[in-house]
Amino acid sequence: MSLLLTFAFACHMIGIFTMVGFGLTYLLRQQFMPYHRVALGSDWTDVPREVQILILALMRGIAGGALAVAVLALLVLMIPFRSGEVWAFVAVPLGGLILSAGALYAMRLVAANTPAAPPYQPIVGGAVLGIIGFLLSLLDALA
Repeated sequence: MSLLLTFAFACHMIGIFTMVGFGLTYLLRQQFMPYHRVALGSDWTDVPREVQILILALMRGIAGGALAVAVLALLVLMIPFRSGEVWAFVAVPLGGLILSAGALYAMRLVAANTPAAPPYQPIVGGAVLGIIGFLLSLLDALA
């Protein structure tokens, strides 16, 4: 692998670890996130049980999506990307960028309509790493 592809690979790996961290956080939590508490203006124990179940189900859903995208990106990164297959240069970041766009849209809705401040930084950071990785891969393919 060239130096550019090595840096692209590193960017993608960090982005994948970010997705895994996000996914595991939402999968393993037994109650909503701190910013959810602010958005609802209620503590977890004050939220009706049916709403608790709905919130946890939505959190598990996004967790499953994040973990699925991370596993698929890792597989493409480890085999075809390292072999220099150009389609993999697009495929690795694509799922993460789509996932990031959806998560950022949801967070923006929460931020615009409640006093909560969702944690944009990991999502934006992962997306930026995906874009950098893609651009480095593209430069390598054009060289």
